Order: sequence, then structure tokens, then C-alpha cells
Amino acid sequence: MKVVIITIIVIIMAICVMAIYDARKIGEKFFSSPDKNRVTKMIKLIGFIILVMCGIIFCFIK
Repeated sequence: MKVVIITIIVIIMAICVMAIYDARKIGEKFFSSPDKNRVTKMIKLIGFIILVMCGIIFCFIK
């Protein structure tokens, strides 16, 4: 059970890193907002917050 939870957390962390890296592409593809910088900043912020939460959970589980 512990291995499955760790695997899921690592996958979520990898997705968050990809979201932070490709935030501008994701923002252009899924949102038609004229303010692309604001959308990009929000995607990066949400990805970072989820990444930190998963990292904390990963440290406590391991």
C-alpha cells in the first residue's frame, strides 16, 4: 500500500514539474484569456503549491 501511494505522489510531482515548465503552452492551449502572463503565473503557482504539498507528504510517508 505504501509503495502505491509513493508512486502516485511521484507521478503527481512529475506532472506538476511539467506544468511549471510548460505553463505558457498550457495557458495558450486551454485558456483564451488575453492576459497570458496572468494565466501563466497562476498555472505556475498552482503547480508549485501542489508540488510542495506532495513533497511534504512524500517526506512524511518515507
